[in-house]
Amino acid sequence: MSSFNEVIFNSSPKKNGYRFPAEWAKHEATWLSWPHKEASWPGKLETIYEPYCQFIKIIAEGEKVRINVNDEATKAFATAKLEKVGADLTNIEFYFQPTNDAWCRDHGPAFLLNAEGSKKAVVDWGYNAWGDKYPPYDLDDVIPTKIAHHFELPLYNPDIVMEGGSVEFNGAGTILTTTACLLNENRNPHLNKEQIEQYLLEFYGAEQVLWLGDGIVGDDTDGHIDDITRFVNEDTVLTVVESNPLDENYLLLQENLEALKAMRLLNGKPLNIVKLPMPSPVIHEDTRLPASYANFYIANSAVIVPTFRDVNDKIALEIIQGVFPDRKVVGIDSTDIIWGLGSFHCLSQQEPALLK
Repeated sequence: MSSFNEVIFNSSPKKNGYRFPAEWAKHEATWLSWPHKEASWPGKLETIYEPYCQFIKIIAEGEKVRINVNDEATKAFATAKLEKVGADLTNIEFYFQPTNDAWCRDHGPAFLLNAEGSKKAVVDWGYNAWGDKYPPYDLDDVIPTKIAHHFELPLYNPDIVMEGGSVEFNGAGTILTTTACLLNENRNPHLNKEQIEQYLLEFYGAEQVLWLGDGIVGDDTDGHIDDITRFVNEDTVLTVVESNPLDENYLLLQENLEALKAMRLLNGKPLNIVKLPMPSPVIHEDTRLPASYANFYIANSAVIVPTFRDVNDKIALEIIQGVFPDRKVVGIDSTDIIWGLGSFHCLSQQEPALLK
């Protein structure tokens, strides 16, 4: 009988020389799925379009923006909203690929590059809306395959559930993730931790997986890494900490901090850890929202950071600017967007540029 490895990984991206680049590597484009689902922003859908379009405007200053839209009416609506904020429409492309929701980090394609940087491939992980929380999600689940077919790119289908917001990359062989999300039984109950690691290593072309514990309170994804700890270069992470010992995030973020201190990279070195504050709790309709400055997006010409009308906004922006000296850091008010339980990183997925 064939072993698990032989069955699953007989032709993996890693074996074929592909890997997932770090987010700060040069992009060809950023992919988005235009927001249209009222249930994701009850009573606030209309209010998110201005900050969302500001987000697109800044990305489009340094790369293409490719947006999945449901139909011509959605394209016309989106175009009008983008014109209103002065976005460069010559750098924005629309694709008629209907979606259920807007969270392209999780349902969008994982783009890989080969070792020479001369070829791309796409991984289409399974997607089940964070453990079947928000059906239907059938349209979202097929977006990566549609994009791969459109651009005639090699396509890998691991046939397990994995979300882009649950994994973080240093571009040098290391993946950072959380047990709270990836080992949750609502994702892949048939797989153990070791098997999930094998999938990550083989389909992202990596060498090691480092595990944190829990995500922040209010995160309906069961603990995505992109709300707590982010690589900013090969050996440095930004990680959020809570200063108020009475806050319900305090202990779990202290535990994550201690876990990061104990980690070692492939070269044996410890992580360089830069602390990032948390905003004061953001509450809407008695619900604590997963507001975090860690949910920033690294575009070619800017790092775009969610802000929350909070005293710590300015501090967070200064810290993030300090670790990205070659990019401008831009804060955009995410107070309405976070009502959808995600922010700019959750909404976007990068497509790397070919290097030759």
